[in-house]
Amino acid sequence: MIGIKAIASYMPPKTTDNIARGAGFGETEDFIRSKIGAVRLPLKDVAQETSDLAVEAVRALFAKQPALNPAAIDALVVVTQNPDGVGLPHTAAIVQAKLGLPTHVAAFDVSLGCSGYVYGLFILKGFLEASGLSNGLLITADPYSKIVDPSDRVTSLLFGDAATASWVGHSPVLSLDAVSYGTDGSGAEFLKNEQSHLRMNGRQIFSFAATQVPAHIRSLLAREKLEPDDIDLYFLHQGSAAIVDSIARSFAPLSSRFIKDITETGNTVSSSIPLLLERHAMDELDGRILVSGFGVGLSWASALISIQKKEIQL
Repeated sequence: MIGIKAIASYMPPKTTDNIARGAGFGETEDFIRSKIGAVRLPLKDVAQETSDLAVEAVRALFAKQPALNPAAIDALVVVTQNPDGVGLPHTAAIVQAKLGLPTHVAAFDVSLGCSGYVYGLFILKGFLEASGLSNGLLITADPYSKIVDPSDRVTSLLFGDAATASWVGHSPVLSLDAVSYGTDGSGAEFLKNEQSHLRMNGRQIFSFAATQVPAHIRSLLAREKLEPDDIDLYFLHQGSAAIVDSIARSFAPLSSRFIKDITETGNTVSSSIPLLLERHAMDELDGRILVSGFGVGLSWASALISIQKKEIQL
């Protein structure tokens, strides 16, 4: 059985006051807290590259899990759509070199946004199983500060910079049970990088998330012969407080099972789900959880995960 053995994260120490920033756009504190959800946004240093954020997250993982020997890493996957430079060479190779990982490591990037963590988990799971490998690192690092226009009210209040590193392998704490995917490229115009600036149609993205995601979750549950009440906790991509609340309301009276933790992070793209799992799932003793990522593409993915009562083993 392959799944998530441990998760660690890195957020830049520099932050911005989102309430003050919102006031500059004429937005009230109540709007920032209730609709955006982020009071502070972590922001990388201008000199920091995507690979630097990734390296810090992996170092935090090694510090948290001293039993994980860097020489035991077989595969390294970086989920990002804002890579080092212009993406050539791939960021995973740069991370491998900066960490001094062995050269037998398979290293590659996955170009996905807010759905990327769920996709990445099952890509890495299948890769390890097909190749007979034992230990993989799944890294998420997508610093939108590279492309957010500070004068754009729609995007500058939403996104924070962060990176996570997940140890994926056998004898997991969180086992990967079932997954379902979706893509609708007809919505590609709603969220895109246009001349090095992020452009987002917030109304269309909200409508997509509020309608597509609940239906997708219900479809996955029905396929696996489960009811919404069979899920102990729901971990959604933290697009905004309003999006999480909207999806949660569609599952009333189970709304309290939908974890929302965006106040100090904002929307960290592919890092939002692993940040939630690190904070709210890794210490649970047992249960069944559901994760769902959705956004740019348009792309979405939902998965069922079981919490295992096991000690971490190599």
